[in-house]
Amino acid sequence: MSRLLVDITDRVATVTINDPKRRNAFDLAMCDEVKEAFDELDNNPDVGAIVITGAAPAFCAGAELTHLGTSTRQGLLAIYEGFLRVGRSPKPTISAVNGPAVGAGMNLALITDLRVAGVSARFDARFLQLGIHSGGGHSWMLRRLCGPEVAFALDLFGEILDGRDAERVGLVWRCVEDDELLPTAQALAAKAAAGPPELVRRFKQSLRDVANIDNQQDAMQYELTHQAWSTEQPEFQANLAKLRAKISSKG
Repeated sequence: MSRLLVDITDRVATVTINDPKRRNAFDLAMCDEVKEAFDELDNNPDVGAIVITGAAPAFCAGAELTHLGTSTRQGLLAIYEGFLRVGRSPKPTISAVNGPAVGAGMNLALITDLRVAGVSARFDARFLQLGIHSGGGHSWMLRRLCGPEVAFALDLFGEILDGRDAERVGLVWRCVEDDELLPTAQALAAKAAAGPPELVRRFKQSLRDVANIDNQQDAMQYELTHQAWSTEQPEFQANLAKLRAKISSKG
């Protein structure tokens, strides 16, 4: 029986990790389910954006490290796939963090394009406290999102952030009351899902690619290719025709 619930409404897919007794922790089977679900969603033309959350009371309590198997290195890589597959989606992704996001569960939140937290959210790296080094690109993602001081505070000094503190340090876009969390995340996702799919895909890829461009001139040349392409698309041409008609009617 699948431990993932998938609902698609108005081009927004909501993926809920549904194993509350284990606080939605990743084991290898769960990671496989996430990969399969995202393969289907990425290939579904009726899905424009994806929200991922957890069944209460947790978002994701991390990885079930007793399931690593006989090869620790390969087992770790397999666990990483539970969140790395989410990060590879070409579609906009939002994590709706409704409770503790611990270790690999925090990585799942970090790897989405946007994070929204409920007041009950808890961002808890906990790697050092468990006697294990961070993995899956955790320190890279956290430092790039929030800067070195936040990364040191969470990873080395064991600080835990609730939803409001996570908003304060820029780890999440917004913190809302718990009952507003999923509607807020879905409303944000719907804005991206309403855009032309190929244009949305290019926007997401561009926002990733410009991180590796170190000057405005090169960024301008990069964007020029995509902007020129977009002006030739039917959606833009239709909007331009509406604008011209509106101007003409006023004249």
